[in-house]
Amino acid sequence: MQSVHGATMREQFGATVTELLDREPRTALVLADIGVAQFAGAARAHPDRVVNVGIREQLMIGVAGGLALTGLRPVVHTFAGFLIERPFEQLKLDLCHQGVGAVLVSAGGSYDRSDEGRTHMSPGDVALLDTLPGWHVHVPGHPAEADLLLRHAVAADDTLQYVRLSEHRNAEPRPVAPGRFLTVRQGSRTAGTVLAVGPMLDAVLEAVGTLDVTVLYAATVRPFDAAGLRAAVGERADVVLVEPCLAGTSERAAHRALAELPHRVLSLGVPVAEHRHYGSIPEHLAAYGLDAAGLRARIAEYLW
Repeated sequence: MQSVHGATMREQFGATVTELLDREPRTALVLADIGVAQFAGAARAHPDRVVNVGIREQLMIGVAGGLALTGLRPVVHTFAGFLIERPFEQLKLDLCHQGVGAVLVSAGGSYDRSDEGRTHMSPGDVALLDTLPGWHVHVPGHPAEADLLLRHAVAADDTLQYVRLSEHRNAEPRPVAPGRFLTVRQGSRTAGTVLAVGPMLDAVLEAVGTLDVTVLYAATVRPFDAAGLRAAVGERADVVLVEPCLAGTSERAAHRALAELPHRVLSLGVPVAEHRHYGSIPEHLAAYGLDAAGLRARIAEYLW
């Protein structure tokens, strides 16, 4: 893991992809004006493999599909709303229907750029991708994890990969493995289980304090590590999902994982209802009940 010390996730993305463009002749990058300055040097070095289509997000996905058909491994980047929601038909047809792979890398997440309004907020991106087959979805909680997951995604030839970057992050990286949940804290056999996704881990750990719970960490949510969840629940299959995206995004996957056990699942995340008073990341987390205080109250009420 060759992370850049002190970098944000987007800065780490720039460094990682620039290195891959230099090292891997199959790697290509497709942009829609967002992030162009970050890759100015890479564009000069590889003008045939760094493409900026302008503010044409549907075309961006179409170009990625075309590059994949020629044998290249395209990495596609812009804000989540412009990457998943606006060109959704092209994701369905130009990638999935054609049977080609690509690596989509978003920025902005659910609430990073809320000062720019609803256009830049996309809490439903992962849930929307769940309506299409074959997507692998990564939600790193730290820039070093983003580096590892990006390299994994680019190396996974001909697959559909989505890496969701955010300014919201945990203080320290964890030793994540793509597709596997990590046990961060082990409770007793009768403890409930809290699954923290990506940047929600630090708030979850602060929220549960000394409570008797098992805490799992997911930096990859698709495929969902059903075996990992089943192994964690012990004698009490009461699960709380805490996601930095739309509440309920992974609830169906959790129910499927526990289908043979009596179980309960509480899904915490960004609500469907809009919050029109846009503020900072901490203000949005508090409004959604996803800060440590809000999580502690909801987890304690549910498990006890």
